[in-house]
Amino acid sequence: MSLCLTRAELAELTRTKLKAGQAAFLRSNGIRHYVDAHGWPVVTRAAVEGEQDTEQASTSWKPNKAA
Repeated sequence: MSLCLTRAELAELTRTKLKAGQAAFLRSNGIRHYVDAHGWPVVTRAAVEGEQDTEQASTSWKPNKAA
């Protein structure tokens, strides 16, 4: 499984094969993406599946000051 959605998966998600239409759909639905050097939107699987970084979620702030 790759890190990013394939163009076919992105077309299925957005219901369009056009670059501009895909980018507009992603923006209007708040899905994080970036545009590659060829102008195609790129979406990571984590942006769609809603996975969290377990490292960041499990660490909490603890003071190191002695009382």
